[in-house]
Amino acid sequence: MKNRLLGCLLAASSLTLPSMGQQAKKPISLIVLEPGHFHAALVQNTRYDNVNPVVHVYATKGPDVEAYLDKIKKYNTRSDDPTQWDEKVYTGTDFFQKMLSEKAGNLVVLAGNNQKKTDYIKKSVDAGLNVLADKPMAIDAAGFSLLQEAFAQAKKKNILLYDIMTERYEISNALQRELALVPAIFGTLQKGTPQDPAVTKESVHHFFKYVSGEPLIRPSWFFDVKQQGEGVVDVTTHLVDLIQWSCFPNQIIDYKKDIKLLNATHSATTMTPEQFKLVTKNDTYPDYLKKDVKGKNLEVYANGQIDYTLKGVHARASVIWNFQAPQGTGDTHYSIMKGSKANLIIRQGKEQNFKPVLYIEALNNTPAYEKAVAEAFKKVQTTYPGIELKKNDKGWEVVIPKKYDIGHEAHFSQVAKKYMDFLKAGKLPEWEVPNMISKYYTTTQALKMAQSKSTVNR
Repeated sequence: MKNRLLGCLLAASSLTLPSMGQQAKKPISLIVLEPGHFHAALVQNTRYDNVNPVVHVYATKGPDVEAYLDKIKKYNTRSDDPTQWDEKVYTGTDFFQKMLSEKAGNLVVLAGNNQKKTDYIKKSVDAGLNVLADKPMAIDAAGFSLLQEAFAQAKKKNILLYDIMTERYEISNALQRELALVPAIFGTLQKGTPQDPAVTKESVHHFFKYVSGEPLIRPSWFFDVKQQGEGVVDVTTHLVDLIQWSCFPNQIIDYKKDIKLLNATHSATTMTPEQFKLVTKNDTYPDYLKKDVKGKNLEVYANGQIDYTLKGVHARASVIWNFQAPQGTGDTHYSIMKGSKANLIIRQGKEQNFKPVLYIEALNNTPAYEKAVAEAFKKVQTTYPGIELKKNDKGWEVVIPKKYDIGHEAHFSQVAKKYMDFLKAGKLPEWEVPNMISKYYTTTQALKMAQSKSTVNR
């Protein structure tokens, strides 16, 4: 049912690209490049009536592309709203050069090994191809500089470069942002302090998890921070994006004057050989991981925290990776935005059955404020029909109907549809590109700061 609903939502009018040289009025045709992450397949988890079902895949021969193709096959053969992708696959060491020479499509989808991703982005843009890339688009300061060049080139060529920010579509995140825009409920965003930030977003992830109902097998390179990137430049991409998107919606952020890094740290998650085998199906560590082996265990610098100010507002983004979530749980998210009248808090712990729940916690809960909240909330309900307020000791829980909880995997289709709308319009909102640049400046500079501190401490 979920997939059928998404299919209906995505079945927009026939979509052609705007005038972009030789691409004028051609339908969207996907090129999937070196799919090494399951996110590449999730973009194709539903049908798009406005996209050519023939997909050209260019990759290194091996388990990564096979895992991607296996997921596409399952989407094509499922009983509930099967997809109809026709995968044309080229594998070889020259896959990238082959893709550039053939230009078999006009939209490159990138989700895989991050070591070369920024270079693939830049050269794809140079070739006049639109790019939809999984996060992160850059994992270090050098990558950030190259990414800036890619955005500049995309502007010259009138093509669109965009990253896949699925967390904007998670309903509790969307409603937190929406309520922060209502002065009668939230008041104004506070400035906070380094010790007590006005905005905090924390994410807990797990190396071993289930995707589409099956255990996720990760490639060994995923655990090499030289290839995947450290946690402080990986998952925190989502967190920094949400902070920008929620605190200053639709506003341009200039990293040169609006962002000030205060502190950044990183640390490692330890994996045993048995755990490594469980999640990768490999008996031994490959040579490129031996630099991170201490004794018999693998040390993966997947954890990190960034403290910074954004337009004078103190913010914190932090990520923790554990090996496996306790039974019945999964990845979790905590978020707080502190206003002059109330705090907007997302919790996802045991009390919430490990599902994200949004709360309005009043700073001074008077009868007049309660009346104002009830009245102002009606306007939010017009945008999100069916949501309700449930009173509690500290304020309210925002009760969200199940129809809005379509699941993380479905958010990839929502991002793709939004991106296709941008393609149809021929442009991104004016704030998107400078804010993507600001986001990757924040994460890559935080990594540089964290690593420099570790070197000094050693």
